[in-house]
Amino acid sequence: MTAPANDSGLRIVALLCAAEVLGMTGFSTYPALLAQLRAAWGMSGTGAGLIGGIFFAGYMGAVPLLTGLTDRVDARRVYAFSTLLSAGGTVGFGLFADGVWSACLFQAIAGAGLAGTYMPGLKALTDRVEGPLQSRFIAFYTSSFGIGASASLLLGGWIDAQLGWAWTFILCSVGPLASAALVLRGLAPVAPAPLPQPAPPLLALRPALAERATLGYVLGYAAHSWELFGLRAWMVAFIAFAYAQSPGAEAAWAPAAAAAAINLLGIPASILGNEFAARIGRRRYILGVMSASAVLACLAGFAGPLAWWLALLLVALHFIAVMADSAALTAGLVAATPPTKRGATLAVYSFFGFGAGFLGPLAFGWVFDLAGGEGRLAWGLAFASLGAACACGPLAVWFAQRKERT
Repeated sequence: MTAPANDSGLRIVALLCAAEVLGMTGFSTYPALLAQLRAAWGMSGTGAGLIGGIFFAGYMGAVPLLTGLTDRVDARRVYAFSTLLSAGGTVGFGLFADGVWSACLFQAIAGAGLAGTYMPGLKALTDRVEGPLQSRFIAFYTSSFGIGASASLLLGGWIDAQLGWAWTFILCSVGPLASAALVLRGLAPVAPAPLPQPAPPLLALRPALAERATLGYVLGYAAHSWELFGLRAWMVAFIAFAYAQSPGAEAAWAPAAAAAAINLLGIPASILGNEFAARIGRRRYILGVMSASAVLACLAGFAGPLAWWLALLLVALHFIAVMADSAALTAGLVAATPPTKRGATLAVYSFFGFGAGFLGPLAFGWVFDLAGGEGRLAWGLAFASLGAACACGPLAVWFAQRKERT
């Protein structure tokens, strides 16, 4: 498996990062409009959290097939097909969603589309770029997820203000189609490495989890994803709550814009985190960062009624801590996995990670309802649920291979 000689690593990673951002234009549309849709449809916190989380259930259901296929066919073909799912789920939400269950259907379809673009995009990168810079390029790629999430928040808030929520979803469906065109035209075909015979199943749980290093990264990523996607799903609504507690103050940014700015902070946090992890050891670094993130989650949720600026500051610090281990986890997994098993292992990694991403927003909403559905206690305990999940991450990473140094 060799990439064409004229394909430079920097050009490939830049192209795939741009494609990832375009493919995610509908990713944060629902979180950007959660408070509005919750009021319009009369949803409970649990129902609102279910819609936010079901996106990742769709991802979880599709990732074994779509990411596992990249060991058998060129990842760019899987990527292009999956953008049709992303576009279809997003436009379907705008045209037909009118409550919890119809919204869940289209969110799940859109989530399945992300399953065929995010990790397959990473597989397309690692199939074409190897050597000492691969870890750094992986950090660039995974960090651009934050750009996509931020751009989607900004786009969703801006279009909604002009045209309403339905047109927001419809127009945000265009980005994935542009992403497919970019990948098909910009990446030269690459044949996957020959598989061992007999070929392993698409979701090979046992081989991926048998190695302690792989298991540690998989479980650590699950804890990371529970916290990250729970926070992303509810961030705009929490910022709106914090603003409402300080009615005399004038915030510089609308809630969606503030959340977008906070999401952008995750990019340098992820890239620099991977660099620090490579110098001091990934396991030690991840343990420290995830422990700090768990504490910050508990602090941020109780800050809403105190002052809007304090709430924004603590949410921003929490998000930085959440993202600081993202690229380190993924780069560690890739480094620990042989190329012939990389697609299947990434499928397991995504399966557990985005499965936890489904549970995070749902658990947040359930705790929110259980604590009364409004006010400081409800938000504080809901955020604490994210911290509790993240606190499991350091324990999981202890399963990593003890002699791992990179």
